[in-house]
Amino acid sequence: MADIPQHGVSAFFILTNDTNDGIVKSRHSRENGNPENSNYMKILDSCLRRNEKNLFFRLFARSSRMEPNILKAEMKGFFRVQTPDQLLQKLNRFKPLSSEEVPLEESLQKVLAEDVISSTNLPEFPRSTVDGFALKAKDTYGVSEKNPALFQIIGEIPMGKISEITLRDGEAIKIATGGMVPNGANAVEMVEYTEWVDSRTIHAFKTLSPLENVILTGEDIKAGEVVLRKGRLIRPQEIGLLAGIGRTRLWVFLRPKVGIISSGDEIVPVEQEPLFGEVRDINRHTIVSMVKETGGIPVFLGIAKDRFSDLKQKIESGMRESDMVVITGGSSVGTLDLVGEVLQSFPGTEILGHGLSIRPGKPTLLAEIQGKPFLGLPGHPVSAMVIFHLFGKSILKILSGLSDERGPEIRLKARASRNIPSVAGREDYVRVKLEEKDGVFWAHPVFGKSGAISHLVNADGLIRIGIDDEGLEEGEEAEVILL
Repeated sequence: MADIPQHGVSAFFILTNDTNDGIVKSRHSRENGNPENSNYMKILDSCLRRNEKNLFFRLFARSSRMEPNILKAEMKGFFRVQTPDQLLQKLNRFKPLSSEEVPLEESLQKVLAEDVISSTNLPEFPRSTVDGFALKAKDTYGVSEKNPALFQIIGEIPMGKISEITLRDGEAIKIATGGMVPNGANAVEMVEYTEWVDSRTIHAFKTLSPLENVILTGEDIKAGEVVLRKGRLIRPQEIGLLAGIGRTRLWVFLRPKVGIISSGDEIVPVEQEPLFGEVRDINRHTIVSMVKETGGIPVFLGIAKDRFSDLKQKIESGMRESDMVVITGGSSVGTLDLVGEVLQSFPGTEILGHGLSIRPGKPTLLAEIQGKPFLGLPGHPVSAMVIFHLFGKSILKILSGLSDERGPEIRLKARASRNIPSVAGREDYVRVKLEEKDGVFWAHPVFGKSGAISHLVNADGLIRIGIDDEGLEEGEEAEVILL
């Protein structure tokens, strides 16, 4: 390779995206017919044509006489390795989607966009929590099976009815679970601890404390209380609470639509028999499933060939139809991976990160296009799933309005069952199978290459090895993200 000239060079490079074939091209001019300059230009031009951008930038910068600001900063952020925490901190630029009002019965798995304040006490009257006999607790003090208390039964309180009776000492009234506790009573003896003496009298064998087996007015929820906060995921139990306080409609955040693109000339639909060199589109189905699992609405946009025009058309479609776009197989550095170049053709694009100090998933790409997140995942199925689990779900959590109190991940601590090697300077997420022994979780590593999907099927979670650690020793405790 010819030495790079340090003077006498008058040249400029204009990087452009050719929308026909996606090749990044250069145009240059030379003065004085200097053959050394000409060779230098050919070297740089060759770097561009082979997509060796990092080498191009280094060579270009060494020429001290190049005019400043000529090279467009189109690839700013392209494959500059950063830590996972650094990339996660950049997610706060994204905001929750707008909200809509829905009927209670349509709110399951959506996220509250309002604080819910109860307009009523719950319960609205003192209720029994068991089947038995309402009475005064002091009348049971000191009783036992050998020394039972005698109570006169003065009636029964039907469910849903208000009792006008006021109990006196030594009296009891029959009551069912949920029934209204009458005036004068402050406890309920379970039917299991009683026996009939005759049709109007019972023996009670268990000593009770005041308010035992009784729930007071407003003890569960008080009128004016904030019962559910904005950002809460609505599960069946939240729906039950909302029904209990009489809410029939509520405001929720819109569920994010996620456009999903598979990319690569070798990718074919799963129903198609692949030829040699082709592979079935695993990533489409795993990412679609993970989007659904996280509460999003997946929109599959098709398989994009490694062509600038095809990639751009599908990404444009995703940006129109979706709140977020995910592409698999288009984030690695290589001549056929054009996603970085395609993104730069969209106005208002910012590359937030391309390249992570993480395994698996180093070539992860994250960008913001016109305010919407764009996530580029590695093509290997396991790498794609791990990165989506760490970053895709975090983005969906933000778009969904989900609060920090309840995230999409479940984590626990486990001890390594054997030494697990790693390299300082990157975060490792190792597939593990969990085993519980004497109340302690042990993590057994499931080793395998990133393209082997069967290893992920056999794993219960991912054990995290920190960026400053050189692995885990047998018995060392670490965090596991459950899959």
